[in-house]
Amino acid sequence: MPANPQARIVVRLEITPDAKEAIEEATERTGMTQVALTSRVLQWFSRQSPTIQAAILGHLPAEIEADILKLMLQKNKGPVR
Repeated sequence: MPANPQARIVVRLEITPDAKEAIEEATERTGMTQVALTSRVLQWFSRQSPTIQAAILGHLPAEIEADILKLMLQKNKGPVR
């Protein structure tokens, strides 16, 4: 964490048109700016464990992905139904 928790760093993102549309819909629904929404999503992602980050990024072997995701959900939230 930076010495000043209010410090900000500007990052440029390249996204697909579909992602842009989804972000616009979310910002309209929530009343947030695109910068605020993407900042919160990236903050949330940065606080996840490396295993969760790997799952989000699709870096799990396809043949075991479903089993790993179920186990991760059980560990983090309780039983998966």
